[in-house]
Amino acid sequence: MTCWTWKVGWTRALALLFLMVATPLCAQDLEPRSYAASPIGANFLVASWGRSSGGVVVDPSLPVEDVEAVVGTAVIGAGTTFDFLGRTALFVGALPLARAQATGRVGETTGSVTRSGLADPRLKLSVNLLGGRALTPRAFVTARRATIAGVSLTVVPPLGQYDGTKLVNLGANRWSFKPEFGVSHAIRKWTIEGYSGVWLFTANDHFYTGDSVRTQQPVVALQGHVSYTARPRLWVAVDGTWYTGGTTSVNGVAKADLQRNSRLGATISLPLGARQSAKIAYSTGATTRIGGDFNTIAVSWQLSWFSGQ
Repeated sequence: MTCWTWKVGWTRALALLFLMVATPLCAQDLEPRSYAASPIGANFLVASWGRSSGGVVVDPSLPVEDVEAVVGTAVIGAGTTFDFLGRTALFVGALPLARAQATGRVGETTGSVTRSGLADPRLKLSVNLLGGRALTPRAFVTARRATIAGVSLTVVPPLGQYDGTKLVNLGANRWSFKPEFGVSHAIRKWTIEGYSGVWLFTANDHFYTGDSVRTQQPVVALQGHVSYTARPRLWVAVDGTWYTGGTTSVNGVAKADLQRNSRLGATISLPLGARQSAKIAYSTGATTRIGGDFNTIAVSWQLSWFSGQ
């Protein structure tokens, strides 16, 4: 085998596993209280840092072994609640910066690939339907907490770092959409939640070397959360998710990369003064068929205020 042939083969194999590192991160999201009751006119600013690290389970047909990856993210986000046809709605936007490194072994040779820069941003609109009447802060304080059922749509535009002449990129060069349905039920200080959604993807028609087409099948994702609230902004939750699907193909040739994975985690929210709070979340892979079997920790700071204050 010539040096050139090995290098191309190694780059392709490592790029495939890098794609498996980056792609499941959206499906791995654990988001307790996404459909919790809130008054309209609430605004918030969030800054967060996260780190995911661990092994990557790859297609056994690939000549890659001992795959490890580390993905670090720094995110700035903002959101607001408002009246949408008499229901409470929430709009959130987040802009992430990422640094990802994957290493692995082909035969007796070890290689690595690293990327850093802007990842694809995320926009989300959610509307609480059942039990989600739009209430002012004054009316919200005295309102009875009922079961809430809501819907949301997450949109991920292709604005992250991408170069079609390179196999490894932080951006996906495609649009992603996630419609979701969620239910939240409060029992005194306890809240039980369940979400069901599906990630849908457009094609990347500038895949390596710029003239290939990469497509991906939908990823179905389920989430469950149980949380306990000691007082406002002081709560703890136990989280879980299961997702499946996501088989990819390049120029019509399907890959053996069906995902069927699950994760468990916990989240704690701590008040910091009148308008600030901190949140710490941890999750780990419970079962992993294909993709990243990561341990993930995230720390975020949030500043909240009401319009007119």
